Amino acid sequence: MLRKLPLLLLFVCCSQWSMSQQYDPSLVPGIVVTHSPQSSGKYIGSPSIAILPNGHYVASHDFFGPESNEHESATSRIFVSKNKGRTWTQIAELQDAFWSKLFVHQNDLYFLGTHKHHGNTLLRKSTDSGRTWTQPTDRKNGLLLEGEYHCAPGPVLIHDGRLWRAMESAMGTPKRWGKRYGNFMMSAPVEADLLDAGNWTISNTLYRDTSYLNGNFNAWIEGNAVVDREGQLWNILRVDDKSTIEEKAAFVRISTDGKKASFDPQTGFKPFPGGAKKFTIRYDKSSDRYWMIANYIPADIKKYNPTINPATVRNTQALMSSRDLVNWELERILLHHREMKYHGFQYIDWQFDGRNIIYLSRTAYDDGLGGAHNNHDANFLTFHRIRNFRK
Repeated sequence: MLRKLPLLLLFVCCSQWSMSQQYDPSLVPGIVVTHSPQSSGKYIGSPSIAILPNGHYVASHDFFGPESNEHESATSRIFVSKNKGRTWTQIAELQDAFWSKLFVHQNDLYFLGTHKHHGNTLLRKSTDSGRTWTQPTDRKNGLLLEGEYHCAPGPVLIHDGRLWRAMESAMGTPKRWGKRYGNFMMSAPVEADLLDAGNWTISNTLYRDTSYLNGNFNAWIEGNAVVDREGQLWNILRVDDKSTIEEKAAFVRISTDGKKASFDPQTGFKPFPGGAKKFTIRYDKSSDRYWMIANYIPADIKKYNPTINPATVRNTQALMSSRDLVNWELERILLHHREMKYHGFQYIDWQFDGRNIIYLSRTAYDDGLGGAHNNHDANFLTFHRIRNFRK
């Protein structure tokens, strides 16, 4: 059921600009934080945003693509806005930082991810709002896990005196996308030294089971640590199932001590709008609702493209809310482009900011320089604001 009619529909014509033109930021939805043309071979990945104790916004992204160093020693960049997102300035560039999430904890800024595509799990700390960072060197100083790991800039949750973060192992077999991934949960006491690997509890890892979903189960990745109304902690994950356009998510139960992850394939897969792509869920006490920004598949696409792989539909982003994490209501369409092959809004990371929601998008869009390589290989990082989202 629609609670409201969409308030922002960005139906934009598909004409390509001249190759000699420089892009006009006013024609790109939102505020451009940074741009990387497809000719560079470096695409914008892993948007992450946090609000500093002084009210400034801090944002990050990494580079992927054929000319990037994602498979050796990935590069991430940090930006700050001191005027509520109207303008942005780069303040740092980090090596060995990929798929990483910014979060503020006890007034310090942290950056948690891997050091490369399927790399060690690293945590960095900044005490000067993101300008300088600790360098992970060993298990006492930010090297949390050694091996092949995967993640996205998913939420970091505080619950029951602990900090929780969903992650994936990439050490399953065969060594192919999706099939290699197993999910697990990391947690640490809120008062602990987070850079010390010994303070983190790691649950067991649940690898892909080929029998799930009648043999159509390809992957579960990019989970969200979420607590339901009964106090149960879940890892709610993106699910890859190309056999149907109807999307779903996997609900993995996490024990109170964070040591055990368990999954019931009969009840754990649930219909979920946007579940085939990365989504982010957070609970809002004021509205007593869960809120999510996710790639939404409009009804006309479902009608006229019933066999399309849902993971490839990234041209629409929507704000949704739920009372129970299962039944989601469309609140409004946030971003949309009618052309799907070269336009995409994806990997949204967002935060509550008073009456508003602020978010970053990995955006594939026209730029007068050939546009994006495709809807996945984004050429922009863009900032957006949803005003009075509870209304």
